[in-house]
Amino acid sequence: MPSTSGTAAGGRRHRVREEALAEILRTGRRLLVDEGPSAVTLRAIARDMGMTAPGLYRYYASHRDLIQALTSHLYDELAAALTQAREHHPAAEPGRQLREVCRELRRWALAHPREFGLLFAKPVTDADTAPGTAAHDSSWRFGAVLLDLMVRLWRQGGIHPPTDLDPSWIAQLEEVREHLAGEPVPLEILYVFVSCWARLYGAVAVEVFGHLDFALADPEPLFEHTVRDVLTALGETDR
Repeated sequence: MPSTSGTAAGGRRHRVREEALAEILRTGRRLLVDEGPSAVTLRAIARDMGMTAPGLYRYYASHRDLIQALTSHLYDELAAALTQAREHHPAAEPGRQLREVCRELRRWALAHPREFGLLFAKPVTDADTAPGTAAHDSSWRFGAVLLDLMVRLWRQGGIHPPTDLDPSWIAQLEEVREHLAGEPVPLEILYVFVSCWARLYGAVAVEVFGHLDFALADPEPLFEHTVRDVLTALGETDR
């Protein structure tokens, strides 16, 4: 039987390690926000934390490990924000929930443009979310908030899928369907989902990255129009 003192010491070591990991991510995020993605290096974080670079390697063995951890953390933060926004409306109204989730995505992105850029513009290759990467699952936890609401709208029967889906889409959409836990969503419907996400992301990204500044002082009405079009494509009408 392990001694009580040994168990307590192990618990302290675990807490110290978790606190150090959290501080490393906070420092990395601050560097990202203040100086940009290229500033997020193990050496810079170690310097800011008063550590040696070899000391930091005990927590993250490489720059890729660090960026993957930061990317995962940010996706989880964003997913939590969208989930909280979803709960502002009852589960029986997925259209209203999705509208609020879309608005929260824009709010979070505008409040955290550097973080949004790391996740969605992929300014460093180590932030990728391909299968097998540490950030893959967290990216899908974020995506699931939107995708699950789209599936619920599909169940209401108002989506009009395309009748001539390009065969080149089929294999790609099969991969998306794997994340739906066996939900029998037709590939044509998944095409609608992906198209809606592309429109939503585009509307947020052009505003966050300043590509509408030449024309619009206030892009919010354009964003709201895009959300309305997305909901219409998903079979949801204003009620």
